[in-house]
Amino acid sequence: MCDICVMNAVKKKMLSRRELFKTGAAAGAALAAGSMMSATPALSASHGKVEDLTHELNENFPTYFGKPQFSRKQIFNHADHSFSVWEYTLVEHTGTHIDAPLHFAADGLSVAEIPVSNLVVPLCVIDISERAAGDPDTQVTPDDIKAWIAANGDIPQSACVAMNSGWSKHVATDKFRNADDEGKQHYPGFHGEAAKMLMEETGATSIAVDTLSLDHGISADFATHFSWLPTGRFGIEAIANLDSLPAAGATIVIGAPKFKDGTGGPARIFAMV
Repeated sequence: MCDICVMNAVKKKMLSRRELFKTGAAAGAALAAGSMMSATPALSASHGKVEDLTHELNENFPTYFGKPQFSRKQIFNHADHSFSVWEYTLVEHTGTHIDAPLHFAADGLSVAEIPVSNLVVPLCVIDISERAAGDPDTQVTPDDIKAWIAANGDIPQSACVAMNSGWSKHVATDKFRNADDEGKQHYPGFHGEAAKMLMEETGATSIAVDTLSLDHGISADFATHFSWLPTGRFGIEAIANLDSLPAAGATIVIGAPKFKDGTGGPARIFAMV
């Protein structure tokens, strides 16, 4: 066969295959579009909206120790390189973040090892905001948990139990750390006995606070950290927008980072209501 004949034959075959792929892709797209139009959105039967529970992380985000824990620099930009890339430097426990068991237990699970089944769970919101407004050192107590159960029923298996102290609204002010003249911080947290009750009487696998620490700010012994995390459970600190959620009925989705040997890390968290 002459060279030109071979070239024409190959070209014809390539065009034929290209048309086949285009036809197949078009058919697939049409089928997908039809499915999207006719299918019921996931979870729509039980959830009607999604609420963001994550603060935006920036260089000035308040920290437990008071010093900045997040910085960034741009290493590629659109003007010079036609694309953009930032380099971030951060401490694991910055912004809305996870406390993994490894944070307070040498043999605990890292943030990468937290079971995925514990990252999409029922959310129980215990509201102590009215009390916290008058007493920043208040804590979630066993009585608060009992009152929640009396009003909403048992805490679901694997649930995340969150404290809404109203502190989220102070995140851009000095009141978020609320340090006194001696440097002691004042904001709410979980009492050690409340953590103990959740461990012994419920199947909760995580707790969350809208402050900088699972323990209340003035704590000197981190009793809640030391009792909760070594059991394989984890915590969430500096969660946002809990006041937009009902006490019961929401599902929390915790985008925990998968850092090898990580004791925690910033997380994107939201709730389906």
